[in-house]
Amino acid sequence: MIHTTLMLILMLLAGSPAWAQDAIGFVKTVSGSAEVIDTGKAVKAQVGMPIKTGNTLKTGPGGTLGITFKDNTVMSFGPDTELTVDEYLYAPETDNLKFGTSVAKGSLQVVSGAIAKLKPKSVTMKTPTGTIGIRGTHYLVKIEP
Repeated sequence: MIHTTLMLILMLLAGSPAWAQDAIGFVKTVSGSAEVIDTGKAVKAQVGMPIKTGNTLKTGPGGTLGITFKDNTVMSFGPDTELTVDEYLYAPETDNLKFGTSVAKGSLQVVSGAIAKLKPKSVTMKTPTGTIGIRGTHYLVKIEP
């Protein structure tokens, strides 16, 4: 009986993967070539795939990608886009809010979520030529080659 109970507990723990706890957002849409790079390993993006801090999100020549983060920030990636989630903290009950990204290339459209509304100065986006301070709302980023 104890052995069966222990096996059941281990199976339940295995059924709650670590990524579910670490997820800061999820892939909502994918079209064409798109991947999520986690600790140097690229995986084809799929709807429902979790996004974690440190992930690089990348689309190919004809690819698009849609991501929704826990604070309801929505990002829509155009073709040939590469963005890394540098930092993401979303704990409004303790005022622990931060969202930092780096865009290497491409284009994306962003609709800001709760972090930008609650603590606007804590949202930044680095580009090859500067850093954008996001103060909420809806914006488009395009990095020319």
